[in-house]
Amino acid sequence: MTELIPAPRAVAGPDHTGVPLAPDTTLWAAPGTETTERWLRATLGAALGLPLRPGPRDAPGGLRLLLDDSLDPEAYRLTADGERGVEIRGGGPAGVFWGAQTLRQLLGPEAFRRAPLRPGRTPVVPGGTVEDAPRFRWRGMMLDVARHFMPKDGVLRYLDLMAAHKLNVLHFHLTDDQGWRVEIKRHPRLTEAGSWRARTKWGHRASPLWDDTPHGGFYTQDDIREIVAYAAERHITVVPEIDVPGHSQAAIAAYPELGNNDVVDTASLTVWDTWGVSENVLAPTDTTLRFYEGVFEELLDLFPSRFIHVGGDECPKTQWRASPVAQARIRELGLADEDELQSWFIRHFDSWLTERGRRLIGWDEILEGGLAEGAAVSSWRGYAGGVAAARAGHDVVMCPEQQVYLDHRQDAGEDEPVPIGFVRTLEDVYRFEPVPAELMPEEAVHVLGTQANVWTEVMENQGRVDYQVFPRLAAFAEVAWSALPAPGERDFAGFEQRLTAHYRRLDALGVAYRRPGGPLPWQRRPGILGRPIDGPPPRQ
Repeated sequence: MTELIPAPRAVAGPDHTGVPLAPDTTLWAAPGTETTERWLRATLGAALGLPLRPGPRDAPGGLRLLLDDSLDPEAYRLTADGERGVEIRGGGPAGVFWGAQTLRQLLGPEAFRRAPLRPGRTPVVPGGTVEDAPRFRWRGMMLDVARHFMPKDGVLRYLDLMAAHKLNVLHFHLTDDQGWRVEIKRHPRLTEAGSWRARTKWGHRASPLWDDTPHGGFYTQDDIREIVAYAAERHITVVPEIDVPGHSQAAIAAYPELGNNDVVDTASLTVWDTWGVSENVLAPTDTTLRFYEGVFEELLDLFPSRFIHVGGDECPKTQWRASPVAQARIRELGLADEDELQSWFIRHFDSWLTERGRRLIGWDEILEGGLAEGAAVSSWRGYAGGVAAARAGHDVVMCPEQQVYLDHRQDAGEDEPVPIGFVRTLEDVYRFEPVPAELMPEEAVHVLGTQANVWTEVMENQGRVDYQVFPRLAAFAEVAWSALPAPGERDFAGFEQRLTAHYRRLDALGVAYRRPGGPLPWQRRPGILGRPIDGPPPRQ
């Protein structure tokens, strides 16, 4: 029980004999634990070749799932006793599910496969007790499918990988300058025209190379419903992001009236084919507001998440400064400048979502100009935005680019596949501390948690995503879940030792992670896909 990731709060034993799991092992599930019951039969049962048939609660050597209101909602206690069997108690349904993820790790890497390697073999759960609970309630991963589209099956696979690491929020970045990825029935051209681009910059935006293959794709509304339902079965919340008013060129290419067509020929715009920050932003008009209200109305039907992400970052003001329409709006509203115009735009949707029982969340630029009481902030430009948000009474999710942008290079050498951004090694991620040291305790309670951000400009396929994300996501998951000491006191050597066993689990799951010691020789392409950058590019 010493090789678990994330590290549990307490492990006792082995003070009992182990529990063998055989074809006659039964599974008893109390009301409220049905999601874990289904997962155990479908996933663990398939991997080990076990039917896990229903049986009585007191069956010798059986598996038992039950709720225990003396525990916190996501906490669990797993006890394995050779005479009594395996019992997982959770403070809520999610706690039982996280206990099942620990059970899977205890059964070894073969439990992470989709079919048994050795039919007839009897796996054994080590005897002992694991008591555990998460540090943060928001343990997330932001997945950008706008820059490079990830087909639905890939998204479902990443939900499984998140669940295996006890992460519980998928921040789903669905729109950007380079593509619109969700079907909106009242605005069909968003996907008919906005989901495809003619070509793609290959590598970092400084690269001279292009891929001339058209790139695109989108999720139908039924695809989204499936993704959301699949996530819910794994106690993961999907938080959608629709970017406004910047990062919107794909939407403007589909509907030119959304752009500043009094200063730009928006009818000639196409979905953007390179990276960076596009000057083409939404026009601050009633037409735009009504259009996006329609988008969000359909989105609310698809995503039950309390939080809806609106982006709100990196909005160049060049077109607004030149636009008579934008300047007239500034005068009409009595605003000081274009920065306040952006705040007005965000506050409109803040109020709109609040009226419908949802909460707006956006990147830390949305703090400029003030927010409604219920709005929350994703702090990406370092810690400052999170500190300001918490001190103003707003909830915050810490995701500073300097620590947890997983598109950034993993080594200082030039032999990373695309050596961009800050160098953030596995150890750097492991020593990340989500709660800013300068916050007082009454301010720190506003830190909902943390997330790692996966921007996909330089990740053109699933293998590249895997390479950038793992094993750093395993380190991040321990930071988000476990009650670790201060960064300088963390036992990174001990984590690396546990990670040696975890690599075998990732192998069984088919994850193309970055191997210890760096890229394999065929992965080294220095000087081709971009030069190392001293410090990060913009939010990309």
